[in-house]
Amino acid sequence: MRLASTHAAVQRIWTVHLRPQTGGPALTCPRCAHSPVLPAASARSAALAHLARHARADALPGHLRTCQCRTRGCHWHPRHRGCAGPVLLALTCDRSGRVWRLADACAACAAAMSHTAVVPPTLLGTGHAQLNGGVSRTGRDTPPFGPAEQQRVHEMLTYLATALPRFSSPAARLLALQCALRADHHGQIRLPHGFLRGMRLHGRAELWLELEHAGWLHRPSRRCSPVQAQLLDAAVLHQAPGRTARVRAAQWALHPTPLAVSPGLPSALHLTALTLAAHSTAGAGGGELDALTRQCGQPPQQLEDLLDQLVRARLVTAWHHHHDSGEVRWELPAQRRRRP
Repeated sequence: MRLASTHAAVQRIWTVHLRPQTGGPALTCPRCAHSPVLPAASARSAALAHLARHARADALPGHLRTCQCRTRGCHWHPRHRGCAGPVLLALTCDRSGRVWRLADACAACAAAMSHTAVVPPTLLGTGHAQLNGGVSRTGRDTPPFGPAEQQRVHEMLTYLATALPRFSSPAARLLALQCALRADHHGQIRLPHGFLRGMRLHGRAELWLELEHAGWLHRPSRRCSPVQAQLLDAAVLHQAPGRTARVRAAQWALHPTPLAVSPGLPSALHLTALTLAAHSTAGAGGGELDALTRQCGQPPQQLEDLLDQLVRARLVTAWHHHHDSGEVRWELPAQRRRRP
C-alpha cells in the first residue's frame, strides 16, 4: 500500500508577470496582493529578486523536494527519457521576458526546458552566509585553484545565461561574470584600469552601457578610477560563500584550467573556451547543446564554428555533437605545465 505523503501539498513553483502599462511594467505575483509599478530598466532584476525571496521563504529540506515539472505532467518541455538526477531550482522566462518562473525540477527536466537556467544554491543564500568564514587565509595556506572555483564559475555562467538578455554580447557576458564574482556584499564593484586592460576590455564603454541598458548594473560616474559600478541584480547580491572565495573563482575564470586561454582571443572564442573549461574534467568534457548555446550566447551553428576554431587553435583536440542525445562532447590536449 502506498502511503500518502505528508508534504504533497507543498508547491515550489513561483511565477511573476511583468505587465506593460503607462509609467512602467507592473509586477504581478499570484501569491502577493500588491502589484508595484517598476522602472523598465530594473523590472528584470526586480522579478528575479521577487522569485528569490519566495524561494528563500518557502525553503524545504532537500529530501522533501520533488520535481514540480513531473507533477504538472511534464508539459514544460518536449518529451525526454524521464525524470532523473537531483532536484534543482530551474529559472525559466518566456521569449518576451514578461513571464518568469522559478520551480523545483529534476536535472533531466531542467535540461529539457527551453529558455531555462539552473539557479545555483549559492545565489539563494542569505547575506549572513557571506560573513561566515572567519579571517581570510594567507597565500601560504590557500590551496591552488581547483574544482570549487571551477564549479562556482560554472554556476555563475549558468545563471547569467538567463539573467542577461539573450542578445548580450560575449564581451559583456565576460565582464558581467567578473563583476558578479568580484562585487562586495553591497553589490559594489571596483575594477582597476590595469585589470580591464589585461582582459582586453579597457575603454569598452559600450559594454558597460549594454549591461546598464539590460538593467543589470548602474555606473554612478563615468570618470572614476578604478571603474566603479553598482549591481542591480538582487539575486547576485546574496551569494554564498563570501567574496574571498568568489574572487578566487574570478581569477580561475581568467586562466581556466585545463584550457590555456589567452586574453588576446576574440571575446566570442574566449567565452566559449571558458564555458568548455567549466564543463571539463580529466582531459575531456561535455554538456547539453542547448545549455552551451545559452551560456555562450551563440546560436547552435555559430557555436559549432567556434568549436572548430578552438580545434584549429589547439585548445581542443576534437569535438562531436551526439544528435540523438543533444549532447556535445570534446577532448582536450594533455595539460601543460603552468607557471605559478
